[in-house]
Amino acid sequence: MNNDIFPCLWYDGDAKQAAEFYCKVFNGEITADTPVVMNIDVFGQRLMLLNGGPQFKKNPSISFMVICETEDEVQKYWDQLLEGGIALMDLGSYSWSKKYGWVQDKYGVTWQLFFGEKASDQTIVPTLMFIHGNNGKAKEAMELYTQIFPNSRIGNVLKYGDGGEGHPIPEPAENVQHAHFVLDNYSFFCMDNSYDHQFDFNEGISMVVMTDDQKQTDDYWNALTSDGGKESMCGWLKDKYGLSWQIVPKRLIQLMNASDREKAQKVVQAMMKMQKIIIQDLEDAYNS
Repeated sequence: MNNDIFPCLWYDGDAKQAAEFYCKVFNGEITADTPVVMNIDVFGQRLMLLNGGPQFKKNPSISFMVICETEDEVQKYWDQLLEGGIALMDLGSYSWSKKYGWVQDKYGVTWQLFFGEKASDQTIVPTLMFIHGNNGKAKEAMELYTQIFPNSRIGNVLKYGDGGEGHPIPEPAENVQHAHFVLDNYSFFCMDNSYDHQFDFNEGISMVVMTDDQKQTDDYWNALTSDGGKESMCGWLKDKYGLSWQIVPKRLIQLMNASDREKAQKVVQAMMKMQKIIIQDLEDAYNS
């Protein structure tokens, strides 16, 4: 599994409470504790929680599938996540799993708790929902992403036409009901959905990609912003589907965490003015 790719969840001041809550629910640990960024390790996976402010709200266009080994495990997570939250699909037995439920927790993060087989050694799998103008583009997106990232592949793809669960809204047969894909050894699921949801991809949940050098940073940035993507600030971008990514050189984190706080602060100030992160400019700011 790759810990250079991981989700970032956006909070309005309550990232620390949420981090403590998830560590309690999933028996995880806090690995970084700052006023802006909390990192937690859950099942050997990294999740980043960011106190970004009130601008963005998390929504179910990206949910987190938690693959459980027993029905009791599903129940244990469900009971805790439902407290102060909302059930989006009731906990029960479905054609795809003997015990499954979809819940939005009190912090606005949605979890699909699933008793079944893992597709990889990853327990928590971000699940992308392609809706509205993106509906029908899940397969195209998987093909694009797996071309951009090394060590990538498309796994099992179940189309609506392949049978399976009936849907209240008939879906086009060629659309993806559920698919697994891997980007640089990190697993995702995705699906198409024609329901007119009141949400879509936004900055509330983004995917962070840690890069080794400027070339890798440039390559990912250029590939993900091309063909209708949009550059944003501080290493953030949106791809052509509106999915938010943060392309973050590892060197940025090293410089920001330098023991000389004054130099580290200069690095942060330089980064705040950038769209794509330019490592040399960060080094220059550090040494200025």
